[in-house]
Amino acid sequence: MNTPIAIVQLVVALGLFNVWLIRYGKRTAYRGGQARSMPEEFAAYGLPAWLVYVVGALKVGSALCLILGVWFPALVLPAAVVVGILMVGALAMHMKIGDPWKKSVPAVVMLTLCLLIGWGTRG
Repeated sequence: MNTPIAIVQLVVALGLFNVWLIRYGKRTAYRGGQARSMPEEFAAYGLPAWLVYVVGALKVGSALCLILGVWFPALVLPAAVVVGILMVGALAMHMKIGDPWKKSVPAVVMLTLCLLIGWGTRG
């Protein structure tokens, strides 16, 4: 096991759990537009309400896979790829509505960590 990468996996997973399970219905400085909750944020982006649940399931499921990946390494790369793709989408949504750069920082950090996981799990 690559301990530094395992730590990064856990950081990403815990970050996803924080956003999607703890802060889901709460206002944060990083929500898109003037949104006060996750559903409001998706609405601010002009996305359908059902997509909140699809993205949430993908992110929480990926977080679980990143944690389980400590023991089952085959789960890590697919989970990191899914999260990375979703972070690119998050960045696109922030740009779409003209959010200030600060609101994109968490997505940039998560994307960077996913790239690091991918690099660390190669070969």
